[in-house]
Amino acid sequence: MSSILTNNGAIVALQTLKNVNSNLNKAQSEISTGKTISSASDNAALWAISKTMETDQAAAKTIQSSLNVANATVTTALKGSDEVVKLLTDMKNLAASAGTDGFDFTTVQNQITEKMANITSIVSGTQMNGVNLLSTDGINGGATFTTLASLDRTSGTGTTTANTIVVNSLDYEADIVGGTLDAITDQASAVTAKGQIETLLDIAIAGSATLGAASARITDQAKFVGNLADSLKVGIGSLVDADMEEASARLQALQTQQQLGIQALSIANQAPSAIMSLFR
Repeated sequence: MSSILTNNGAIVALQTLKNVNSNLNKAQSEISTGKTISSASDNAALWAISKTMETDQAAAKTIQSSLNVANATVTTALKGSDEVVKLLTDMKNLAASAGTDGFDFTTVQNQITEKMANITSIVSGTQMNGVNLLSTDGINGGATFTTLASLDRTSGTGTTTANTIVVNSLDYEADIVGGTLDAITDQASAVTAKGQIETLLDIAIAGSATLGAASARITDQAKFVGNLADSLKVGIGSLVDADMEEASARLQALQTQQQLGIQALSIANQAPSAIMSLFR
């Protein structure tokens, strides 16, 4: 049945053309943005997951930067500690040389005093960004240096747990600068001083080893967090990034369908005019 009021062919052709245009707009959006899911309306579940992963990825990059700064702080302290080890070694050698007859004990003692003064300066001045790991309370008035290592997300929840790396102050200020060291006035006192310096040297060597281990741990953690951030970025891409080859091929097909839909709608719109021939 033909009708001049209802054109079923035009209705079908119009609906088809609208669907094609909608899909064409989506394909064009994917190509222009590079994303198949750019808003929550595209896929609410995947969009929410990707946004959570984006915040985790951004946090991981920030934590990596903080860890790098923390490692620089520990490395600065390590350099100071190594210098203390060197000076104490020189002092030990001076005391050992004074254990032999014929040495000027006063000169040896003066040299040791100067080197201890250098150690005092190193201990008080080895700091970065106001943090001194060689002093008694050079870390915001305390003795522990804490840096954020990671934010671990609990599966299935929005809760994260903060993990930290703690480095304790070596307190050279009390243990070395404030340590006992007798003056060298004769051969016997030189032997005594040598033993006392060896005790201080053991403390400094152990301190350098502690800082070295802490630096290695922070370095490893920074590398891990960086790799984690990269993995999260890849994961986000797998969820929301558009397959550009597929999108390009789909765009070509939809453009062809659009042209055919316009042709079909044009033919359907011409159908009512055929009814005029019935009245001739």
